[in-house]
Amino acid sequence: MKTRITELFGIQYPIIQGGMVWASGWQLVTAVSNAGGLGLLGSGSMSSEELRAQIRQCKAHTVKPFGVNVPIMYENSAHTMEVIMQEHVPIVFTSAGNPTLWTAQLQEKGIKVVHVVSSSKFALKAAQIGVDAIVAEGFEAGGHNGREETTSLVLIPEVCKTVNIPVIAAGGIATGEAMYAAMALGAEGIQMGSRFVATEEASVHPLFKKEVIKAKEGDTILTLKELSPVRLLKNKFYGQIETLYNKQEATTENLKQLLGKGRTRLGMYEGNLDEGELEIGQVSSLIHEVKSVSAVFEDILQEFEQTKIRMQRI
Repeated sequence: MKTRITELFGIQYPIIQGGMVWASGWQLVTAVSNAGGLGLLGSGSMSSEELRAQIRQCKAHTVKPFGVNVPIMYENSAHTMEVIMQEHVPIVFTSAGNPTLWTAQLQEKGIKVVHVVSSSKFALKAAQIGVDAIVAEGFEAGGHNGREETTSLVLIPEVCKTVNIPVIAAGGIATGEAMYAAMALGAEGIQMGSRFVATEEASVHPLFKKEVIKAKEGDTILTLKELSPVRLLKNKFYGQIETLYNKQEATTENLKQLLGKGRTRLGMYEGNLDEGELEIGQVSSLIHEVKSVSAVFEDILQEFEQTKIRMQRI
């Protein structure tokens, strides 16, 4: 399964695991890389020294390529980048910020740079800056999201028509059928987050994993747009957010006060399903079982091939 993405990263399959806060520790990353995909550490929930330790664990547990996802808007992103360059990480995915800040500096160190976008306008800007590839992430995706609320079915072909560099599709992808569809729209790889949250190797709390596989259509929502749009599972904490909106009191100040600090850790890592922020994508409604990473790869690849055969018969 060769594409420009497999050649760019030196991987067997064009399947990337999203670098998610609290979920993407070295166990998940190395399992994905060892299965033939590309694992990404989620640096957004790590201090600089925690990230350094995680990178070294990755090096100890795989000889395959791996990378780090860096939300540029986070306060410690500069320290994060220093660690990445010091530890000679081969691949960096940047998100939530301006890729101009780091792309050239990382590439000078021989690091491949991929930027996550939510619109063709931002894709073009990133391509002009010189990133090596683009992740086109539809608003079905979990966690922090684009304000445009463009679905993957619209975003992927728009971005593919706008740029000449390889495009990775993300948002609403958890099956081989979805992978086939994304590549039919022009993508040369896929990035999955939610599907890998519900794996044995993901570092989130087992109670959160159970909530993910229990989710039905409509159980996630995009909210907190006054701060930074985020998709999460509806729970007691979201009910408090909804109350502020219903009372027309959802000011930036009130939302910040309600959100406080550590909500994602509380919910996703510590398992407080009432008071925590439970970030996950719409595609959680299609995930019904916690599996090993190797089993997920087996499913995805088998479904992809079956879909390919079925489409050839039409």
